[in-house]
Amino acid sequence: MAFAPTAGRLAKLAAVETRLFLREPITLFFAILLPVSLLLALGGSIPAFRVPDPEFGGQRVVDVQLPGTMVMLSVVTLALSTLPVVLAVYRERGVLRRMSTTPVRPAALLAAQLAVNVVVAVLAAALTLGLGHLVLGVPAPGAPVAFAAVFALGCLALFALGLVLAAVAPGSRAAQGLGAAVVFPLLFLGGVWLPRALMPEVLRRISDFTPTGAFGQGLIDGLGGHPPRPLHLAVLAGWALAAAIAANRLFRWG
Repeated sequence: MAFAPTAGRLAKLAAVETRLFLREPITLFFAILLPVSLLLALGGSIPAFRVPDPEFGGQRVVDVQLPGTMVMLSVVTLALSTLPVVLAVYRERGVLRRMSTTPVRPAALLAAQLAVNVVVAVLAAALTLGLGHLVLGVPAPGAPVAFAAVFALGCLALFALGLVLAAVAPGSRAAQGLGAAVVFPLLFLGGVWLPRALMPEVLRRISDFTPTGAFGQGLIDGLGGHPPRPLHLAVLAGWALAAAIAANRLFRWG
């Protein structure tokens, strides 16, 4: 008979996972400090980024393009690099197998891991936008509800994809390799190295159908006060649903 995880058990697991998360300075750096540092360094050192640019609808790069991209970078790092590796390590060490014999089911540990990573993603986004506002004058999201909705849907899509990586990776090293193989092309298509507005039409169209392309553009639209494009919402929902189904079928605890 399966034991449903209670709120108390989940809270205790989440507290443990939070302490373990905070013990990994590399994770904190890449998920939180690196995006914030890039925003402040690039926005503060490149004068052109603080001048209205017609390529971005007359807005400054530091107003929407750069903050939106850095928020996306945080979520991608947590979802596709951190989460799969941690779950692969737990599987290698038999943590999930041992938990299956206790009242605390492995699913509870998975829920706690997801909760911790999502909270970190929210804190990273708040820190990025908050420090961007204080240091560079980055305005608050012009369409806050749209921004929050896209952020939530993007987290669903990317963390579900991260669970797929955790499901197919035979070990932690494989999880790291798979994560890197997926992250770098997705970051490129999401506009990290070449803004989507500057991409050739064909490449931008391809980007529209990727989770990072849809996510990044949706965040930028919300920051700029525009509603998300229906295509991008549909793409994120489609990735979230497909990845969740795949993860559910492929994921193994032992």
